[in-house]
Amino acid sequence: MAFESLTEKLQNVFKGLRSKGRLSEADVKTALKEVKMALLEADVNFRVVKQFTRSVEERAVGADVMNGLNPAQTVIKIVNEELTALMGSETTELTMQPGQATTVIMMCGLQGSGKTTTSAKIAGKLKQKGKKSLLVACDVYRPAAIEQLKVNGEKMETPVFSIEDCKDPVKIAKEAIDHAKQTGCNVVILDTAGRLQIDEEMMDELVRIKEAVSVHQTLLVVDAMTGQEAVNVAETFNDKIGVDGIVLSKMDGDARGGAALSVKAVTGKPILYVGMGEKLSDLEQFYPDRMASRILGMGDVLTLIEKAQEQIDISEETERDMMGRMKKGKFDFNDYLESMKQMRKMGGLSSILSMMPGMGMGLKNSDIEAAVDEKKLSRTEAIVLSMTKAERKNPKLLNPSRKHRIAKGAGVDISEVNRLVKQFEQTQKMMKQMPGMFGGKRGRFRMPF
Repeated sequence: MAFESLTEKLQNVFKGLRSKGRLSEADVKTALKEVKMALLEADVNFRVVKQFTRSVEERAVGADVMNGLNPAQTVIKIVNEELTALMGSETTELTMQPGQATTVIMMCGLQGSGKTTTSAKIAGKLKQKGKKSLLVACDVYRPAAIEQLKVNGEKMETPVFSIEDCKDPVKIAKEAIDHAKQTGCNVVILDTAGRLQIDEEMMDELVRIKEAVSVHQTLLVVDAMTGQEAVNVAETFNDKIGVDGIVLSKMDGDARGGAALSVKAVTGKPILYVGMGEKLSDLEQFYPDRMASRILGMGDVLTLIEKAQEQIDISEETERDMMGRMKKGKFDFNDYLESMKQMRKMGGLSSILSMMPGMGMGLKNSDIEAAVDEKKLSRTEAIVLSMTKAERKNPKLLNPSRKHRIAKGAGVDISEVNRLVKQFEQTQKMMKQMPGMFGGKRGRFRMPF
């Protein structure tokens, strides 16, 4: 994730605070100097850093904190609250027109920011809320833009409106809104053209679109990996055309993450969504408090649960059956394959672990990935897929000759097959001894065994 380096540095600062029984004013000031450096290195706007550290110091340097039972924990709590406030305190939703009125959303941003993909992702999000969107191809300059929007629209089962050989985005926008009303679409998403850099021509075009049609929400997509430049872009777009909300794309990259901590404070505009991957489902609602927890290495269990509820598509009856067999230690390799399938839908085990509380405490994403080793998981899956249906259902059938055949089919050494079978047997025993680990409540997240 984008904050990996910042999280690691902040964890080291907090570790130093926790090692002290009592805190002096000098201890807090020294710690805040380190926090300040960590934020600046993460490419957070220097004015924002200055105000942030001042606010934390004003709250942290006081008799109540210094003489409290757990001063270090109190300072960390203050940092968490101020980080949350910095990013907007409250979650901001897209504002929709009341009733069946058509809501027009204009997407804008520089070329390469992920605007076209984000347009389709937002259409997918709104579909989950019962909205019918129309994606509109207003980028008439980039040759692949219209085709890319059509492909993504098809994946999201969302119609795409375009006018062949038309080079006037204002005309396209007008006709798209008429088409949306005729076809019962209550959301119109205008995917406008971007440029490699901000120029007057681009801004004039966006202004003309806003003058010609009633745009209810103007969303700016900025690439989080560009750091401080993303904040400058946001500030300019807001000054020139007016922005209602911001979407940070590519937050799953190895960027320093400063944009997320600066953009709200500098522009005053809320972050609505963050793009956490290339898949069309990898768009998350932005929750300032949850993002602050992630940055501080405290995990993000609520997002993890929501992700599980959205992505896991096991029927209630199948889930009850699986949980019942797990309680009795009678699950089989078919259950393993189902768990792998559901886990992949949630972004893989490393993505899941990064949101678990405690995993950020001194563990970088690279450490998690090394521990998880997704390639090893794929080899394990290949072993299971090389088994017959009878062998998956009854692992006791796996004698030496069958194991040799499975190893050959999966392209692995026999020792890997033996290791998997042994681990599987141990897991069955462990689950028999700990039935309280499992509950039958719908939507509860289950770790794959």
